Amino acid sequence: MHIKIWNHVSNFPSRAISVKIPSIVAKTFRSFKLFAMVESAPIRGLWCASLTPLDADGSVDCASLAAHVHRLAAQGVDGIVLFGTTGEGVSFSVAGRTGGLDALLDSDFPPRRVVAATGCAALADTVALTRHALQSGCPRCLVMPPFFWKGLSDEAVFRDYAALIDTVGDARLRLYLYHFPQLSGVAISPQVVARLAAAYPGMIAGVKDSGGDFGHTAGLLKCAPGLSILVGHEPHLPRLLLAGGAGSISGLANLLPCELAVFFKPEVAQNGLDRIQAFLDIVLSYPFVPAFKAIHAAWTGDSAWLRVRPPLLPLTKAECSALLSALDRVGFKSASG
Repeated sequence: MHIKIWNHVSNFPSRAISVKIPSIVAKTFRSFKLFAMVESAPIRGLWCASLTPLDADGSVDCASLAAHVHRLAAQGVDGIVLFGTTGEGVSFSVAGRTGGLDALLDSDFPPRRVVAATGCAALADTVALTRHALQSGCPRCLVMPPFFWKGLSDEAVFRDYAALIDTVGDARLRLYLYHFPQLSGVAISPQVVARLAAAYPGMIAGVKDSGGDFGHTAGLLKCAPGLSILVGHEPHLPRLLLAGGAGSISGLANLLPCELAVFFKPEVAQNGLDRIQAFLDIVLSYPFVPAFKAIHAAWTGDSAWLRVRPPLLPLTKAECSALLSALDRVGFKSASG
């Protein structure tokens, strides 16, 4: 992190000097600023669920992550979600995730443009990551319900989120609930969202709905009209915006940020939606995180992007070739940005 210090030494013109400060001091500085002003407005627009580049040993490649995120911001993405599903967050330790967030913020990426995905199977780990995000100046946290135990009731889901909020005990928290039952095995009903919003006004800020069922999304809009409702299934974005939703937290924005940004214009051509759907139809016939990374590796010419965390496996050379050929046939030869 860099800060500007004004030089007022006599006999010299007054000017700003950029000074790099140590990570621990930067974190304290960000946290101090947050005490003075909490950004309580729910997020809106196009937010990218960032891929996570890896070093050869499987740790976060912090330099590549910072470069990727800054590039996305330059292409018009409103913010990023770090260590979500697309970012393989559940495959990293608490230390790996806190270190990745610290490194990104140290690259001068503004905390106001970050949502930290902090959900873990163990409540204590979720609490630790959420507290770290708050201390780092990032009050917005995305949390999936506990994803090992299946068949949880609405009451169990409510109590889990309530325990997180009560244990963290910080009014600065802006919590985004993460509905992705295909992966978590646990649904978040509109009724639970409404109950949490009533119990913790202001602290429950929104929902990311990645279920791909617009009927569920419509239920969220109806039951929790004051929250920021965002979709993960990109073809639903124009319909969501017309219904009063807030935007998207999108894995596809790693690859097609400019094409997705068009969806926020007053009129969206059907061929634009058809093009995104064609892309997804091809990519989702493969494990989607390795597929996204294979495409990004090919489009950037950087094979390091092929690396994934266990238990995921990278696509084989034959799979990469077939994937890229299929995309080429429908007009995706390189990044559109």
